[in-house]
Amino acid sequence: MDVLSALNLGEVSSYFSKMAMFPVFDLAYYIVSILYLKYEPGSVEVSRKSPVASWLCAMLYCFGSYILADIILGVCPVDYFQHNSHILLATAVWYLIFYCPLNLFYKCVAFLPIKLVLVALKEVVRARKIAAGVHHAHHAYHSGYLIMIITGYVKGSGVALMSNFEQLVRGVWKPETNEILNMSFPTKASLYGAILFTLMEAHILPVSKSTLICIFTLFMATSKVVMTAKHSHGSPFALVEGWVCHLLFGSPLGSEEEHHAPAAPAPSPVKTKEELSEGTRKRKSKKAE
Repeated sequence: MDVLSALNLGEVSSYFSKMAMFPVFDLAYYIVSILYLKYEPGSVEVSRKSPVASWLCAMLYCFGSYILADIILGVCPVDYFQHNSHILLATAVWYLIFYCPLNLFYKCVAFLPIKLVLVALKEVVRARKIAAGVHHAHHAYHSGYLIMIITGYVKGSGVALMSNFEQLVRGVWKPETNEILNMSFPTKASLYGAILFTLMEAHILPVSKSTLICIFTLFMATSKVVMTAKHSHGSPFALVEGWVCHLLFGSPLGSEEEHHAPAAPAPSPVKTKEELSEGTRKRKSKKAE
């Protein structure tokens, strides 16, 4: 107890929860978001062919969660765009990542040690957005726990949930990439975080808001940094989710349909370059004959 009192954890968490996000944390959020946009296939070509479409996609990556949450709560979806400083900062990041000479800015922020720091700072913003979304919905709907969860969930993962719309802006249509069907770790974590903050707002979870923000931020930042460093797309929830899904919904791998399903034909071996060259030579000799 003496150690805990000496550390003043309550004061630290309170100060952390009240820390301003603009400009440092928001800048990191915009950099990582637009960096992921550049990783998308065809995004560089779109930036050369249609800068307006590229800019719009970047704004959706940066502010998609605000737009979707405003739509859910019946607020004007372009309300957040009144913050000129945020728009200008995100636009500057977009321009530097896509159009900086020699890709210098992109190479700097994509450098792994710097990227890990930026990813950790982005998760600070994500946790704060989830808490703010649940708090906002709580004021509008005091007993609407489901609305609180949905709003917090959207605030934390709205960009991923709007990915299909963003793809349409880039001229791509991939419905199989729907985030609801294939939930990534940030999307799942946003859902679980929204549930925790809703329980806290309902006074069911006996913990202060500042402490919960601090703990959840630490978990998110640590998880994302480790996953980014390992280039992993797994989830820390996989083991628990597998056990819960097996208990409540049954394991899809253990269903009778899959046991009695016909075996898939073995894939044909991939031809080597030498084999392809040999086939080309044979076809040319036949044509000559």
